[in-house]
Order: sequence, then C-alpha cells, then structure tokens
Amino acid sequence: MSDTPPVLDRAARRLLDALNRTRRADAASRSVADLRAASVELAKFADPPPAVERREDALETGARRLRLRVYSPLGRADDTLPGLVYFHGGGLVAGDLDTHDALTATLAAGAHCRLIAVDYTRAPEARFPAARDDSLAAVLAVARSPERWRLDPRRIGVGGDSAGGQLAVLATQEATRAGAPLALQFLLCPVMDPLARRPSRFALSEGYLLDEATMRAYWDAYRVDGLAPDDISVAPLAAADFSGLPPARIHVADGDPLRDEGEAYAQALQRAGVACRLTRHAGLIHHFYGLGGVIPAARPALAAIVADLADAFTA
Repeated sequence: MSDTPPVLDRAARRLLDALNRTRRADAASRSVADLRAASVELAKFADPPPAVERREDALETGARRLRLRVYSPLGRADDTLPGLVYFHGGGLVAGDLDTHDALTATLAAGAHCRLIAVDYTRAPEARFPAARDDSLAAVLAVARSPERWRLDPRRIGVGGDSAGGQLAVLATQEATRAGAPLALQFLLCPVMDPLARRPSRFALSEGYLLDEATMRAYWDAYRVDGLAPDDISVAPLAAADFSGLPPARIHVADGDPLRDEGEAYAQALQRAGVACRLTRHAGLIHHFYGLGGVIPAARPALAAIVADLADAFTA
C-alpha cells in the first residue's frame, strides 16, 4: 500500500481530465438527483451489452418487495447453472439495474452463469439498514431456494461492485453465520469502509472519478444518528472474524481511492485461512469495468474479470 500517485493509462487520464473540467467543485453539495444523473451519464461509457436472456422477477422480503433482473446465457434459461447474486454500485444512493446492465449481462454471458441482479432500496428514501437488510434477504432467499432460479446449490456466489461490493460482503458474512452454503465472494473495486483512512483514500481523494467529498455525500445520505462509519453493520473490514467465509476473487484498480481497502480485505481473508485471489489492474481507475467504450484498456481487463468468474465457478 503506497501513497505514490499511480501511472494511469492514457485514455483513463484523458477521461478523468475531461470529467474534472466539468465537475462541480464542491461534490459534497451535489443533490441526490445530481449523483444519480452522474451515474446515468457514466453508464453511457460502457460497451454495448452482449446478447443474453433477461427476465424480470421479484422477491417479497416481508419489509419490501424487491425487483430482480435475472440474466442467463442465450439458450440456457431453463438449464441449471452456477448463480451469482449481484449488487450494483453507486454509493447506496445512485446506480440501478439499468446503469449496470452492460456489466451484469457481460458477466452472465461470459461466465456461463445465471446472474440475479438485485434492485435494493436506495438512500435517502430508505436509510440504514434498508440496503443491508435487502441484500441479506436476497442472498438468503436464493441460497435457500436455488431451484426457483434453476441454480446449482453447490455453486452460488455473491458479488458486487463499489458499494454493491460492500453489500455483497455484509450479506455474505451474515448469511454464512446463518448457515447458507455460499461458494464465492466476487468483488469489483469494493467499499470496505465507508470513510476509510487508508493511504489510497488520501492520495487519490480528488480527481480520480470517485472523490472523497462524494463518498461523504453518500455516507450522509445513508447513515442514521448514532451509526459510525466503522460499525460492523456498514464496514465489512471491521468484522472481528473472517474465518469460515467462502472463497473470494477481488479486483481493484491502481487509480482507485478504494484500492487499499479492497486489498486489505483480501489480506484479512488470507490471514483467516480463506482462499482469496486478488487482482490489481494497472493504470486503471474506479469503475473501469464499465468504461470500455472510452478506455480501450478496460476491455481486456473486463475480459479477465469474466474469465476469473468462470474459473471460480469451475474451481
């Protein structure tokens, strides 16, 4: 873990320069509408999604009715497949099934799995613990009734990117304690501590797509009085014990403020005896897996992510 600024891919640098010229100076003052609009605009930089079979579904949790989008490789909607319950990024405030459609379709098609994308409740309409509770309910429902989604019960994983990775780990930790037989954690540039104090968060706090002011705006929208950012209910790295969790594949990026906390989680798992493969993508930035349309180097990186997921399900 180093505070030395990374050497970025040229296209990634050009994108950041362009975004930084147009971004409002005070990110903390952006409204929820601004944050969500920015997520929609960012989604336009993704490559078109591959052809897959999609269907809409829903899950009654008792507290809420969650919308699901279920992806299957073409021609395999009725086959029993490995499954990945997936949570999109966006700070628990922005992002949705549509902003991440290209990514989730790519993972399902390339890894030959059935991906269940969860439209969890966002803040500030519903603050803590809504998103956490939704994610746990979705994971437990899938793990306990794999036949409903035609899943191989021995190959069910939980995944997510950015704040969706935070939800994925929190749900995995709780579901594992509840006895759910999960086979995989699959994380892309995850948030492991909402207001982390790690070197990359300081060194890359401004100008690297995801700035610290935006992270604080996300936190303010989600938190409730009395909830600390290092509480185990929101910060997966604060857990006292990581043993017994399913194997993990974790992808981080050189130019991502969240880099160090993703790597710290990998190290915590490894110290606890959990099999974990960590990949750091050189020269790339946060959300690179959704930026292939403007960063050519993100395309082979995403291909490596897809191959890693396929390998995890066959390991």
